Amino acid sequence: MKFPGPALPLDVLRPILDELTDRRDLRACVLVSRTFHRVATPLLYAVLDARVLKNPAAHPSATLLQCPHLAKYVRHITETAAVHRCHPDITEHILRAHALCTNLRSMTWIDDLPCPASDGFFLSLISIVRHLPLRCLTVRTHSDLADEAWAQLTTLTGLQKISIWCLEAPPFRLRDGWTDRLRNTLTHLELGVMLSGLVMLQDLRLKGAPSTAIPTILALLPNLRTLDTEYLVRRAPPIPLANPRAMAALRHLTVRTSSSGSPQLWAWITMILPRAGLETLKLHVFTLHHLGHTRIPRTFLRDLATHQADSLVHFLAGDAELALADVAYLCAMFPRLESLECLVVASDVAAIAAAVEKAVNLRTLRLRVQWRDAQPPLTLEQARYWMLRDDSSLLRVVGINSVVYIGKWILDPEGDLKFEVVPDAKRDKWNT
Repeated sequence: MKFPGPALPLDVLRPILDELTDRRDLRACVLVSRTFHRVATPLLYAVLDARVLKNPAAHPSATLLQCPHLAKYVRHITETAAVHRCHPDITEHILRAHALCTNLRSMTWIDDLPCPASDGFFLSLISIVRHLPLRCLTVRTHSDLADEAWAQLTTLTGLQKISIWCLEAPPFRLRDGWTDRLRNTLTHLELGVMLSGLVMLQDLRLKGAPSTAIPTILALLPNLRTLDTEYLVRRAPPIPLANPRAMAALRHLTVRTSSSGSPQLWAWITMILPRAGLETLKLHVFTLHHLGHTRIPRTFLRDLATHQADSLVHFLAGDAELALADVAYLCAMFPRLESLECLVVASDVAAIAAAVEKAVNLRTLRLRVQWRDAQPPLTLEQARYWMLRDDSSLLRVVGINSVVYIGKWILDPEGDLKFEVVPDAKRDKWNT
């Protein structure tokens, strides 16, 4: 059957194409039909990124100068000093092209070399965007900006979001009256210069930080060992990835998200864990009932084991679901595993016991279980059997849904060693 592309209403086609993240796909859509061209062209030119261009002719400015009518679609531009160091002859063309972007809303400036030599271009860029409806500004540099650059930057008005990341800069201030100029517009402020000065920081909890910024933060804090952050999916220009070798080697990571989170969550977690040494991974997945539970894929466990197989001790996934086969895989791939918490679907207690059989160092097992068939609550005898399943067993806490048992060796009144298993009333008090 012929694809009914031309017959699709524009209000339906736009959100469909808006999900495309690869510019090559958008370029292909432009060529499908007049209808697709009409919808895809604004999306294709909405974000222009000039990073690391080997061929100066490929800079987006060349297209805008040849086809000035396309400039009205541009909403965000990313400019990098590297382009102007390598190809200084195109600087004037770039400035002329940016002046055509009368609907520009956001700009990112990147200068990642320790010897700044592009302040002149940056000043010219500021003089142009001053006359455009700019609302968001991101500056990411290795060195501090020159005094004149700061002076011109702080004269900008109407900004709603500012993100300043200068690796070798003094603490940032909304200086020279910038506070007064932005009093009625600024709603978001992100200051990497503050973090870059806290090189001894070991424990950090972030709320509201975009997930794309986390790799950069980890590169700024080489001694960080504990991170508690949110996974926030935002439609924002990408932030340059940090060098994995420069990122902190986390020992404890807590990630908070919802069951509506992006499937890229798992790739993002492994991306911010490029170095071995992780001991605790804790997931707080806030379940939206109409979307169901978040399921942890086997590929994530496999990728996580690449660097963390010999170090991971606590895997605390909360309401995130693991298939029983993946529980068995987890127990086999992470030999130091001592604590496991997650949601599983099982037919009976024996199936769960078989899945965790290879976890020789397991001490705490807390599961939310969805039974395929109705099952009675976990009994004290079953918990005792798990804890003493062999002479080398270290399991001392077993919990299924609201029923939790704790086991320990005690001396009875006669002085004999006895293994006692009791309900954990403290853990269960909100469920009885």
